Amino acid sequence: MPRLFRLVLLNALIASSAIAATGAPADPFPRALETYADAAGATAWEVVKARAAAEPFNVVATGIFILAVLHTFASVRIRHWAHVVEERHAERMKLKSPRPDREGDGQPEEVSFWGQILHFFGEVEAIFGIWVIVLLGAIVWSRGLDTGVRYISHTVNFTEPMFVVIIMTLSSTRPVLKLAEQALRVVASLGGGRPVAWWFSILTIAPLLGSFITEPAAMTIAALLLAKQFYALNPGTRLKYATIGLLFVNISIGGTLTHFAAPPVLMVAAKWGWDMAYMFTHFGWHAISGIVLSNLVYFAVFRKELLALQPPAPDSNAAAEEPLPVWVTAVHLLFLGYTVWMAHYPALFIGGFLFYLAFAQATVHHQSRLDLRGPLLVGFFLAGLVVHGGLQAWWIQPVLGSLGEMPLFAGATVLTAFNDNALITYLATLVPGFTEELKFAVVAGAVTGGGLTVIANAPNPAGQSILQRYFPEGVSPLGLLLGALAPTLIVAASFMVL
Repeated sequence: MPRLFRLVLLNALIASSAIAATGAPADPFPRALETYADAAGATAWEVVKARAAAEPFNVVATGIFILAVLHTFASVRIRHWAHVVEERHAERMKLKSPRPDREGDGQPEEVSFWGQILHFFGEVEAIFGIWVIVLLGAIVWSRGLDTGVRYISHTVNFTEPMFVVIIMTLSSTRPVLKLAEQALRVVASLGGGRPVAWWFSILTIAPLLGSFITEPAAMTIAALLLAKQFYALNPGTRLKYATIGLLFVNISIGGTLTHFAAPPVLMVAAKWGWDMAYMFTHFGWHAISGIVLSNLVYFAVFRKELLALQPPAPDSNAAAEEPLPVWVTAVHLLFLGYTVWMAHYPALFIGGFLFYLAFAQATVHHQSRLDLRGPLLVGFFLAGLVVHGGLQAWWIQPVLGSLGEMPLFAGATVLTAFNDNALITYLATLVPGFTEELKFAVVAGAVTGGGLTVIANAPNPAGQSILQRYFPEGVSPLGLLLGALAPTLIVAASFMVL
């Protein structure tokens, strides 16, 4: 038996050595940008064409990404079809006589299968995940299963989606929201505590918190407070879209006062040597000016409607709530601060979140119900986005590298509408020879365009997930674009003119 064991072991070693000697390692996927033989002096279009010819799968991956983007614009129509199908199903069910043995037995009503499927395909948070299945199928078909698994499990970095899930959950807890509400109530009281004062306070101060507690946390707090103090009052549709567009733009630029909180800044700060003093002197005051100017312009446009909004009726349940102990709020802030501190280390911030869950259970009488559905959907959305975004560098990099200062600012703003702005700034670090003016232009453009679409900035899906219940057919991508257009132009002027 020992002799047989030694023979088997020897044969296994020989076989593995032969595989190692003859089986060359799989080609890296996606292909590294520096391996393309770009012709010297070639235009951006010539570089893109050459890279497409050298790696035809580039075109396939970008085509699938474009289809996913177009799907997001069709999401409102798909949800409308879902409602139509469900209404027809309900009418058919009314025509059927209920079975006597099913009456009152507590069984759930029969739902429309196709209506539910259409609802799923119309959920913005699910769209990029759906198209990841198509992309993965294309990778497996073209490169094999191992390449597909390796790309998803090793190449793509899912740290940001995981962080957003946890920071969004912590930011929406009762102690954190109560503290934020009390702080903003002091500011809103300067305007008599009217809805317009809350509107202006939330849209001015909450975005700036993104420079300290991260943009996803600031977005969660701002959206939840807007839902309670503004959207619940049922303003007009135009004002609803103007407000969500303004919120997205303000959050995108509000994280630029520091060098450690906003993802598009984090991508470049260490490599380009930008510290907090640099960020505030070069970006921060521009951002504050842009936020205040945008809010004032929208206030002037919607002045009559904003002033006509009446405060909500006093909530008797809220008045009867037991005050929160200071130590409970302090512990929540410690968990929030720890998560922000460990934002780049999933093992540590996920471990911290597990300790938070234990604390929340121990103080459940001071907590609101923990609802993970929204944060998980947002995380799923971002995970799908980074999977697709990781295969778009082949054409974005040469486009950015071919532009001058003003065209680069405009190009980064437009590209951000179709890619997460952190991806744009990361790719800018790969372009050699950027001057300080070009570095400023690309980062300023990336954060300026962060409110144009739901995919333009990582916190946007969190805000849309919280506020979409106030839009009967869901948040229209076109409505969001139009609502964010004016503040985007104002912010652009703040960065490039002031």
